[in-house]
Amino acid sequence: MNPSTLARLPMMLTDLRLPTMKQAWQGLATKSNQEGWPAERFLATLLEQEILGREARRLERRRQESNLPPDKRLGNYDFTVVPTLSKAHVQALAEADGWIQEGANLLLFGPPGVGKSHLVAAVGHALVERGCRVYFTRTSDLVQQLQSARKELRLPATLAKLDRFDLLILDDFSYVRRDQAETSVLFELISERYERKSLAITANQPFSAWDQVFPEAAMTVAAVDRLVHRSTILELHVESYRRRTAKNRANVTVTTKEVKRDLEETDSQDGVVSQ
Repeated sequence: MNPSTLARLPMMLTDLRLPTMKQAWQGLATKSNQEGWPAERFLATLLEQEILGREARRLERRRQESNLPPDKRLGNYDFTVVPTLSKAHVQALAEADGWIQEGANLLLFGPPGVGKSHLVAAVGHALVERGCRVYFTRTSDLVQQLQSARKELRLPATLAKLDRFDLLILDDFSYVRRDQAETSVLFELISERYERKSLAITANQPFSAWDQVFPEAAMTVAAVDRLVHRSTILELHVESYRRRTAKNRANVTVTTKEVKRDLEETDSQDGVVSQ
């Protein structure tokens, strides 16, 4: 190769946006020369490195853009908390993206503190690793963003940006305020994604109480209909994990006090005997 061309190789790889090849070519060239690789093997190995590098960078971007809580994984979710919940079913949702490709939804219901957010975030993490684009947000935060976008006449553009995500996770869905302007943009989001892009929601209230979310009965029925159609519903109706933990702490405190009292009584009795 012409020395001047060789000297320009890093710049050419930069212009072609091949950062991994730029980083790896010299080491691979040395190895290729030492081992007598044919040109085809050298080129194929170099291209393979670039492809792997691109996949790694793409995955890292998707992890960062997902906004998922980093510590919420299936590996640290306590399935014993919800005995009626099928671990195999949840793992199937996390390990197979067919329902995402179909634009189906995932709905989780249960009282506060039973792990709904943890569970849906864990499924989201698994899907990101499979190459899906996922975005996690509190419903109230997203509704405010959509409402602001509508006021600034850029709601279509905002919905288009959200449309890039294969799965949009709306946490604490039933905490949305009952306000016509706000819930109308939420309904528009649901309608926009219907049968095309997947939604996952967590909610404390059953569908029967959703008139507290949507001010109009017709809007409530329409929203529920769009969400339920081609959906998986997981119901986590157990005692709150936080409440159960608080009870356990209280029991431990009581037990500790009882043990301390018994020891004090024993010491006192021992003192009487010794006299």
